[in-house]
Amino acid sequence: MAETNLMWITVALMHKLIAISAGVATPIAAKSGLTGHFKTPQSSARVGRLGVEGDMIVDTRNHGGREQAIYLLGEADRAWWETELKQTVPAGFMGENLLIDDLTSSDLAIGDVLELGEVRLQITAPRVPCVTFAARVGDPQAIKRFAASRHPGAYARVLQGGDLIPGQNILHHPYNGDRISVTAHLDAYLAGLTDHDYLRRLLALPAHAALHRIAGERLAQGA
Repeated sequence: MAETNLMWITVALMHKLIAISAGVATPIAAKSGLTGHFKTPQSSARVGRLGVEGDMIVDTRNHGGREQAIYLLGEADRAWWETELKQTVPAGFMGENLLIDDLTSSDLAIGDVLELGEVRLQITAPRVPCVTFAARVGDPQAIKRFAASRHPGAYARVLQGGDLIPGQNILHHPYNGDRISVTAHLDAYLAGLTDHDYLRRLLALPAHAALHRIAGERLAQGA
């Protein structure tokens, strides 16, 4: 099945895990009034099929689950947001579980695999902007800024779980096939996902299952 396709390029890229973050349910002036967005760095963590164990997911309709079990961000993304928001952006501030050195969102494509010791993650989709982020930074325009940022970070499914500690090496295996970067996909998503050629490309990739459903339905309807 496409969602378990492990095709990757033989030569891997090397990164380093800066931080692992998890959060508990915290009050926020958005949605249900609670969020798991506020995350703090951990000295170590166990990763299972649903993500970092102990990390609270409040809005389970839009976050979490097997197809977006881990949210990861590159250090270049974090630094960009610090400049953009004009405030300190520590590890976990963006709601990410993993902060990775020498990486930016545009380096990642759907289907890429990250190998962190025994843990293996596969990129499924970019994160999309939401009202929780706007409430987090106190800016109602933050959703538009996020959409235009080119620094959204990415969701990943867990192919194999295990233990993580900050500082460990990461092997980044680029997908060996049609490469759609997470930033390119966010552009297509925000444009409405109406291009049939693009939808066919998505169906051939190990993308988020929800994207497969959308692509299949729209192609079937001819919309």
